[in-house]
Formats: sequence, structure tokens, C-alpha cells
Amino acid sequence: MSNLFRPLRLRGLEIPNRVWMAPMCMYSALPEGPEAGVPTDFHLTHLVSRAFGGAGLVMVEATAVRLDGRISPWDLGLWNDKQERAFARIANALSAHGTVPAIQLAHAGRKASVAKPWVSSGPVQKPDGGWTSVGPSPEAYEGLPAPEELTKNDIEQLVSDFYRSAQRAARAGFQVAEVHGAHGYLLHSFLSPASNKRTDSYGGSFENRLRFPLQVVDAVRDAWPDDLPVFFRASATDWLSENPREERIGWTSEDTVRLARELQSHGVDLLDVSSGGVVRDALIPSEPGYQVGFSAKARTEVGVPTAAVGLITDPHQAAAILHNGQADAVFLGRELLRNPYWPQHAARTLGVEPVWPEPYAYVV
Repeated sequence: MSNLFRPLRLRGLEIPNRVWMAPMCMYSALPEGPEAGVPTDFHLTHLVSRAFGGAGLVMVEATAVRLDGRISPWDLGLWNDKQERAFARIANALSAHGTVPAIQLAHAGRKASVAKPWVSSGPVQKPDGGWTSVGPSPEAYEGLPAPEELTKNDIEQLVSDFYRSAQRAARAGFQVAEVHGAHGYLLHSFLSPASNKRTDSYGGSFENRLRFPLQVVDAVRDAWPDDLPVFFRASATDWLSENPREERIGWTSEDTVRLARELQSHGVDLLDVSSGGVVRDALIPSEPGYQVGFSAKARTEVGVPTAAVGLITDPHQAAAILHNGQADAVFLGRELLRNPYWPQHAARTLGVEPVWPEPYAYVV
């Protein structure tokens, strides 16, 4: 059998295969009022259809731990009881169809309060429902207003916010919690020297820049059941050091290896390896599997389980990534939007019997 369709055990959880749905923002929640951040029937249909399609794990999109942590006013959140109840419906439905329900907990930081990407790349103004973003330093992300610098008390409150959202996610029935530390959002902006200009204990040295992300990881790990895994999504590089025309110093793949060692010692069970996000104009490659090498580097040099993501579209390509030891699983994003049943078709392509829901299996 192809490794792509072998189970993966992390702590006490067995994930039925290694083809997973990546977290992808849908910008489809209501933006204000008591329903703000609450998942809707759209989210239920969107996520459960990928369970029918055979994904072994389905990751809910970046879910804000508090109101001002949303990327846009239309993002999901998990800071109140109404949101928790709605998420329980989704987690239970995913589990009922044989898929591991997972959720990515996030704070957008200095990239918060933006419009839906198909409308504009700019900010949402306060009269239209926007808000002031926050970050490690008053360093603006290109095209957006400068954020307010977080105080140490603010940081302590945010650690508590992640803790409480993780508790809610566990009560709702999720089996994996992922801490979003990538793409220029809050935790990544603390990690990268391109966006973190602090001079206190949360900035400057590598160890100081790791301090807040690791405090969040510790909080989530403490709130999460011991027998269930915690993931961390990292940007393996800002794509600054790879650009010969770039003078700014950013986050590198060597930094990611050092981070991976720390994350492993703090109870993280898998590193979800992405890239980019701290600057808008980074020269990011666009060839299939362009981030897989970063996953392989962390997996080989640290021994931490990893998942690869980024323009993985072909079953043989996905199978080769696992066969070559470059990752333990693959996250598919846009390809699963195009074809929710990609895992089922991939199984057949690789000589594995698809596991359809019984009413589907009768006619497929």
C-alpha cells in the first residue's frame, strides 16, 4: 500500500491516512453582532464534503482567539459559547465520517482588519467595521496601517486567550489543535527580525523572539488533552535571504530548524511547514512542491514529524514526498477546492481501494 494511505499515529490519535486538508480562509462568517465569528452551514458543508472525499484530517481555517485577532471581519473565531457550540456540530460531523477534526488557532497581528481578498488587498476602515491591529513593533505590513505595539501585559493576555480557545476547541470535539505561527501573522511577526524590532525580552536575540510563540505553545499544550497532538504551522523562510536584491534580514530555514527543536521540547507533535508572509513583495517560487525541501530539512535534522504543503497536486508527487522521507503527511489546499474527492481518486490511481461512504460506494 502507498504510504499516502497508511495511518499515522501521533500520541494516542490514529489518523487514517496522510492526505490532509489544509486550513484555508473562506471569509464567510458574519462580520458583527452575536453571530460574529460563528461557523455557518457553509462551513459545515465545505469541511464535511472533504471528509466524504477521503481526507484523513480536515483542518478548520485560521480561527481567531479573540475579536481583534481575525484577519478580516468575516473570519471565524472561538472566544465564546455560541462559536463553541457551532464548532461542536462541525467536529462531530467530521468524526462521524471517519475524518480527524482539527482546528488552527490564530491571531492575525499586524495583518488584521483587511478586506476579503477578492475585493481588495487593503484595510477595512473603522467606520466599515475595521479596527486597529497589533504587533510586536509599530512596523507596518506593506499597504496596511502600522500596528500598535503590544505591551508585556497585552502579551500575557494573549497567552491566556490562546489557552481558553484551546480549551473550547477540545470541548467542541476537535482532536488536533494547530498553533498558527506562519505567514506574517502575530506569532510569526514576533519570530522574524524583519517585523520584530523590540528591545525588551520579547525582541532582539533569537531566544527572545521565540519567547512569546513558545509561551503560546505551552498554553495550548497545557489546555489540550495529553493523548492528543498539537501542531505548529511555521513559515520556513520569509523569502528575504533568498532574494539578492533584499537588504532586510528575515527568518530562514536554519532558524526553522532551531525553532523545530524548541517546539519538540515544548510538546509539539508535528511541524506544518509553509513559508512567506512577513513582507508583501517577497519573491516566492511557484513551482509544484516548492516548500517540500523545508519540510525535509526540519524532519531530517531534528527528527520531528512534518507535513508538507504548497502546490501539491498529483498523487504520484504526493506519494513520492512520503516515500522519499521528506514529510510524514501532505496538506492539500487549492487542489481540494477544485476537487473535494481528490483523496479517493488518488487512492485509485495508486492502487489503493478508496473508502467511500456506503451510499456512495454502492454506485461509484
